[in-house]
Amino acid sequence: MVNLRPARHRASADWPAYLADRAARRRHPLLADYFATGCPAPETPIAEVPMVAMDMETTGLDARRHAIVSIGLVPFNLSRIRLAERRYWVVRPPRPLSRESVTYHHITHSEVADAPDLEVVLPDLFEALAGRLVVVHYRHIERPFLDAAVQARLGEGVRFPVIDTMSLEARIHRQSLWARFRRWMGRPPVSIRLQNSRARYGLPAYQGHHALTDALATAELLQAQIAARYAPETPVGQLWS
Repeated sequence: MVNLRPARHRASADWPAYLADRAARRRHPLLADYFATGCPAPETPIAEVPMVAMDMETTGLDARRHAIVSIGLVPFNLSRIRLAERRYWVVRPPRPLSRESVTYHHITHSEVADAPDLEVVLPDLFEALAGRLVVVHYRHIERPFLDAAVQARLGEGVRFPVIDTMSLEARIHRQSLWARFRRWMGRPPVSIRLQNSRARYGLPAYQGHHALTDALATAELLQAQIAARYAPETPVGQLWS
């Protein structure tokens, strides 16, 4: 069995081996089909990789206690964003919405009352993800929340490689020598939130906290990051987590 420890950056060869291992040991057929699609080899140039930006709105930040209420997907590559193929779902969480979460994501009690459980949309979700590398802004939301939700419904979890646009910004603005020098000088850290990151690349401001809009914003941000700081030939294994 391939070991993938979530707390540290993974060796680039681990993800293809991990997905192949999961496909061979699958129990639920829905996950078997998803894992069987695999992922690109780590040396594949990012320009050749089909991607899908994903964002979720949740009832809180702890995947063990909170739940997904909406999911937005936007397929894209470095040269094109496929808005015609976008997907968006509102799903009913297992517990009532809190006042705080409604204020944050603006999804109301009546919307989730009429919405399906996540299990109903999982076939469409995995079909949209299969064969594409997932791109998110802050992987510690989308990946653990989906893993916990799938575990609760199908009896086994789901993990997959992602490109995290926040992590790419952190390499520059939190982990670089320049960032360390700023801290030594007592300067406040540079924000790596989605809208602040977009502004550094001259991208327009969007209304946040809507899963589909934030997925589009994330896709555009990665395109800008690659154009400004990487290259189309950059191996995907240097970018994913």
